[in-house]
Amino acid sequence: MSNSYDVIIIGAGPGGYIAAIRAAQLGLKAAVVEREHLAGICSNWGCIPTKALLRSAEVLHLAEHAKNYGLKLEGSVTPDLDAIIKRSRGIAERMNGGVGFLMKKNKVDVIWGEAKLTKPGEIAVSKTTKKIVEPQGPIPKTTLGEGTYTAKHIIVATGARPRALPGIEPDGKLIWTYFEAMKPDKMPKSLLVMGSGAIGIEFASFYRTMGVDVTVVEVMKAVMPVEDAEISAFAKKQFDKQGMKILLEAKVTKVDKAADSVTAHVELKDGKIEKITADRMISAVGVQGNIENLGLEALGVKTDRGCIVIDGYGRTNVPGLYAIGDVAGPPMLAHKAEHEAVICVEKIAGLPNVHPMDKLKIPGCTYCNPQVASVGLTEARARELGRDIRVGRFPFVANGKAIALGEDQGMVKTIFDKKTGELLGAHLVGAEVTELIQGFVVAMNLETTEEELMHTVFPHPTISETLKESVLDAYGRALNA
Repeated sequence: MSNSYDVIIIGAGPGGYIAAIRAAQLGLKAAVVEREHLAGICSNWGCIPTKALLRSAEVLHLAEHAKNYGLKLEGSVTPDLDAIIKRSRGIAERMNGGVGFLMKKNKVDVIWGEAKLTKPGEIAVSKTTKKIVEPQGPIPKTTLGEGTYTAKHIIVATGARPRALPGIEPDGKLIWTYFEAMKPDKMPKSLLVMGSGAIGIEFASFYRTMGVDVTVVEVMKAVMPVEDAEISAFAKKQFDKQGMKILLEAKVTKVDKAADSVTAHVELKDGKIEKITADRMISAVGVQGNIENLGLEALGVKTDRGCIVIDGYGRTNVPGLYAIGDVAGPPMLAHKAEHEAVICVEKIAGLPNVHPMDKLKIPGCTYCNPQVASVGLTEARARELGRDIRVGRFPFVANGKAIALGEDQGMVKTIFDKKTGELLGAHLVGAEVTELIQGFVVAMNLETTEEELMHTVFPHPTISETLKESVLDAYGRALNA
């Protein structure tokens, strides 16, 4: 077997395996180097298995409130932690196997090991220090041996890992990252979550629904601080009603560990220190790119704040070397990595009309309860940029389908350029909004105006009608509120 390829991708996560498949589709000989598991963090420890956990929490919540739907359940409904985790891990294994099937189907070689760039167009693969998780089901064509491999084009897709704060480093027992939070050995009675971004608030939502006493500490002025302020405030009210304690403009300065608990020293907005004791603590203060031990420094690859610097096509400052996904910087989202992979490979293949990705049109989704989804500019950012805007809002409480589902706590907010009718941003909170946001993403990508959205027929009864009503409201024409 030749060790020479057209394209070698380092990392088989969402960006890496999609890059390999697209390369193979375009007739390029492709291989991926993976040190642990196909499908990356997203399918094995992130996006997918966390949604499995949250689904269990959602079912538990519905069962506990069955009487609201005219149903009687005999006896109490209690979560089976082992079964919940087993289901989540089983789904992760299924995703891993699915990517294995795709590698085989597309004739992509999988090289197990750790890659290091030795010179432009060449990598050395050594034995991995991780435990390899071979995919179940159809096994892809693999190259198991260590050695040197060459390719005209090498794409770095090594992803990211949890960021650790000095002095508050996760220890795997008392202070967790999302790895430990996803498969606890027992359900804690109390939990402190440091950080209210997507990872932190999703785990806070899961554990709170499971009956855990949850406290969230956020250094910024709002929960989920990247979201529109109005949406963030709405979500916080729902979290408060659920019994979640949220401390804003606060930071953990020190953690004392006991045998089976932690005590966090939390500095509040006024400078006072509040000591909070919890069984466990989750550190969810962001992620950082995996750029170490790849040989980037020796090749003079430019990096910035722990990520590889690229242009709109994934190209680094070193010819023939590319980077995509989390390791190439924010937004650190699986769907961004996948789209970036396609752009990068199609540019390598010389396809015409390949365009850089517009990051303003990348949707963000948080799967807490209630869900939050957004795309484009927030109201505050639009005003900062000096845009003359129209803002529309529509509440779920005025939507028949949401009321029928018992999910009337939510809202849709849309932001338009007053002169042109351009949709600048959309921000949603409530049931299934992570499924609804794509309607606005498509509209923005097609440069749809407010008039075209108003003349689009939305099916009734659906929650999607709130999208149109929000547009109508921005122009003083809301019909159902």
